[in-house]
Amino acid sequence: MEGFRAQADRTARLLQATPGWQAVQAILPDYDSETVEAVLREAAAFAVTELAPLNSVSDRQGCRVVDGRVKTPAGFAQAYRRYAEAGWLGMDLPEAHGGQGLPLTLQAACLPLFERGCVSMMMAAGSSRAACHLLAAVAEPALAEEWISQLLAGEWTATICISEPDAGSDVGRIRTTAAQGSDGLWVINGVKSWISFGDHDLASCIGHCLLARTGKTAGTAGLSLFLVPDRMDGKANGITVQRIEEKMGLHGSPTCILGFDGARGWLLGEEGRGLNALFHMIELMRLQTGCQGLGLASASADIAETYAQDRKQGGPADRPPVPIAQHPDVRRQLSLLRRQTEVTRAAILESAARMDLARLSPDEKLRADMRDFSAFMLPMIKTFGAEAGFDVSNRAIQVMGAAGYTKEWPVEQHLRDSRVMTIYEGTTGIQAIDFLTRRLWRDQGRGLAVFERLMREGIATASADRPAEAAEAEAALAVFLAMAAEFNALQGEPEAALYRAEDYMRCAWAAVTAWMALRLD
Repeated sequence: MEGFRAQADRTARLLQATPGWQAVQAILPDYDSETVEAVLREAAAFAVTELAPLNSVSDRQGCRVVDGRVKTPAGFAQAYRRYAEAGWLGMDLPEAHGGQGLPLTLQAACLPLFERGCVSMMMAAGSSRAACHLLAAVAEPALAEEWISQLLAGEWTATICISEPDAGSDVGRIRTTAAQGSDGLWVINGVKSWISFGDHDLASCIGHCLLARTGKTAGTAGLSLFLVPDRMDGKANGITVQRIEEKMGLHGSPTCILGFDGARGWLLGEEGRGLNALFHMIELMRLQTGCQGLGLASASADIAETYAQDRKQGGPADRPPVPIAQHPDVRRQLSLLRRQTEVTRAAILESAARMDLARLSPDEKLRADMRDFSAFMLPMIKTFGAEAGFDVSNRAIQVMGAAGYTKEWPVEQHLRDSRVMTIYEGTTGIQAIDFLTRRLWRDQGRGLAVFERLMREGIATASADRPAEAAEAEAALAVFLAMAAEFNALQGEPEAALYRAEDYMRCAWAAVTAWMALRLD
């Protein structure tokens, strides 16, 4: 419990230092510091008692197909139901849809605690929550009401169902088809792959938020979005599990290849605009990925620090050995992994708070600015939150030496579980291309302008008490702005710019890191 409680306390302190959250509190004064701390501690307690006991067990047991259905690790179904019943699944869903109506910032603050507890089980919760937001935005009211209520109760679950064997990130090559039947429902045929919790025994029904091609229009313009349940009218709905993948990590999360043979479903949103509609879900799942990485980074940082204090090696031979945390190189590594963890936490909280302001602020101009800023930050939150999970667990293993390489300590599992996070929900390269071509070129740098303004405000606030760090942040911002100007001039040479798109995004993250570091203790 100690590590989870410490993480909750760190989060609460950082929230108090987050200007975006302070602005949210001015709009929603009920969410004072005491209330926030109480919510975080409840989340920590749930993660400790209900989720953490499943983590190593699920890694050992994994998932398997029995009689054509996926069987998940022991305890998953019960824990998932308790997670839903406790209200965590619907924290930020509107009360009108049965949620608690809490700010997204609080959801993003609590989520890394749950991800730390058992990241593989939370894969099911993450897609179901995102599907609730999707359905609330684009589904017919009656369909949305029925499905959201069942999803929030934990009775049903949902997936995001995009990839195919020959169409991963290149969604314009999707071949799964949908044709409307005489009863108004659509009939789906095709194969989908890499579907997390595509089949399982956690709930009685699984709804697949699925992209399929309608008509003969090529590319993404021919794609529509559907809700396709695995059961309809109490009967199987033409969906079969072809296999589950044998993966490096996330063994408790079944990654399925699914066959759709005449499966029936409902159209969500407008025909031919499926990808646009699906982004209601994708954006939330990209923020979730950042929180996943942060949860595992938080755990690994705590483990490394505790181990380094307890493990005694070195020092004068005529005296008792000293904790390895006293050795300069170990201190350096501990400093690096803690800084990366807390910078990531600060950036996630700031981004989530600005997303809240984009929805809640009474000022129309501010809402627009916050939307631009949120779009600017999201590719970085997804990418560098995911990287933090792997990098910090990797460095924690280095601190711990051979002990960290063994299964006796959970950091080796954190390393394996986190490796895929820079791949799913859009690879690092795809995030970098989006960050360049959409957030700089298409949006004409609107998000960049808001980012610069907010960062300069942060530098000005910190300059009196932390002049050296403020100067470092100013220098990092200047380097990034110069690089942004350089890339803006490359719009006529897209190949040259795309070759270096990741460099551009990493330069931006260096500026974000310097900005967020001004808030750290």
